[in-house]
Amino acid sequence: MDYQEYITFHVTAKDGTDVEMAVVDEFDFEDKHYVVGAVIQDDTVLDNGRYIYESIVDGDDFVVEKIKREFDYNRIAKAYMDMEE
Repeated sequence: MDYQEYITFHVTAKDGTDVEMAVVDEFDFEDKHYVVGAVIQDDTVLDNGRYIYESIVDGDDFVVEKIKREFDYNRIAKAYMDMEE
């Protein structure tokens, strides 16, 4: 089995719990940077679901921000899927 190391970040779920995410991809769209995250559970990156967050780089670190408007999220997700084809 191949071991792959991921950059990780934490987000707060709707129920208030802390969720650790792995950066599985990143891309630029309309002059902004985004990361695609997958949930980590028990040292395993789950395959069911990917989530896109705006990424703001601060030196060697970065912070993620939820894309608040559903319209914007859908537009950004479509652009990402189009890049993957």
